[in-house]
Amino acid sequence: MAAPVPRRRSPARRRLHRLRLRLTAAYTLITVVGLACLSWLVIRTDDRARMDAEYDEMRRRASVAASLVYYEDDRIRLDGLADDEATSGTPQVLVVERRPGGGPVTVFRGRTAQFAVAAGTVREVARSAMDEEGPVRTGARDRTGEPVRLLAVPFYHDATDEVAGAAVAVGDPERGAAEHRSLVLSLVIGAGALTALAALTGHVLSGRSLRPAWEALEQQERLLADAAHELRTPVAVMRGSVEVAAGAPGGLEGQLPRIRRAADRMADVVENLLTRGRLEAAADVVRAEPLRLDQLVEEVCAELPEGGPGLESRLEESVVEADAALVRVAVRNLLDNAVRHGRVPGVPPERAELLVTVCGPEVRVADRGPGVAPARLPELTERFSSPGGGTGIGLSLVRRIAEAHRGSLSVRARPGGGAEFVLRLAPARSRRGAGRTLTIRS
Repeated sequence: MAAPVPRRRSPARRRLHRLRLRLTAAYTLITVVGLACLSWLVIRTDDRARMDAEYDEMRRRASVAASLVYYEDDRIRLDGLADDEATSGTPQVLVVERRPGGGPVTVFRGRTAQFAVAAGTVREVARSAMDEEGPVRTGARDRTGEPVRLLAVPFYHDATDEVAGAAVAVGDPERGAAEHRSLVLSLVIGAGALTALAALTGHVLSGRSLRPAWEALEQQERLLADAAHELRTPVAVMRGSVEVAAGAPGGLEGQLPRIRRAADRMADVVENLLTRGRLEAAADVVRAEPLRLDQLVEEVCAELPEGGPGLESRLEESVVEADAALVRVAVRNLLDNAVRHGRVPGVPPERAELLVTVCGPEVRVADRGPGVAPARLPELTERFSSPGGGTGIGLSLVRRIAEAHRGSLSVRARPGGGAEFVLRLAPARSRRGAGRTLTIRS
């Protein structure tokens, strides 16, 4: 057994699918760019804040150390530095003194030697602070190649008020880096989760925004499928009749009734398709107005061909609010369904026995066929599911018309055998069908 061939999407469906993917990608891309910019701003701000906090702490320690340096008898005194908390821990504090006739000399180191910074680097930043007579900060590397931060604050000689040296604080750039990395990781994970959520949301929203286009496309495809399915038979009948007539001398007259029936069938099909298109195009397509239902049903019954099925009509005066064109199509389809399927198998259509009744807002069409179980009505009103060679489009259209009029379509067993389809419409608000009953036999 051959494997089933997968159904290919139509070009229009492929274009709509690609459009949905593009909308989803655009929504996701915008979200990614926005989150990336926001994350970069947060990371950069946190990094600068961390660096500023480190330099503030270095300035505080260096300023405290410079304030504790004093001169007595022209000699520098450092006794206040050893016991102060500013000279212990990180940042590390060093004191550099300017010596007459020589360069700066380191005269004090904090109790915790954490950074092996080259003496030349410390003297250089101290000299810059002394020359500028203000705080100086810079970056450097220790002897192991690790980055460090340096900040120098000058101090003055008590007797001469001249710059005598500088207190240098050495800080660690990695201080607070663990918290910074944790922030970066949290931002990356959060941005990834938000991007996934944005992609999912964009896919859902793009699908909802394209839903009218999908529905319109499905309606168009259903209409084309109905047209192809329904028109195939009458067109084939007409073509065959024409070929037979062309091949036999004087055969055209014999084929004219068959061609006429096929043309009538084609006209009914076109009307059904146009009606379905109206119903699927808009929800407010029904133009409801007061309508004499019994008169409309009588007109539809009179359109049946002479010599057709045995028809009995029991028409009670009835006024409903409905669209006359749509109700006419529904009643005609009910009659056509009864003629096609409402007879005993093997009996020709002209021997079918039909009973059409109008009672209040209801139109009942009964036949003497094999009958229909009420549970099968949903199946019968689906397109292309009708048994007996039909398409099911007629009954499905009747159901749609009934729903458009706030009514219903039901089926029940007819006493004595057969089925009775009941089309119920909305009654008129001003009048109720209660009057004479007209019985017509044909």
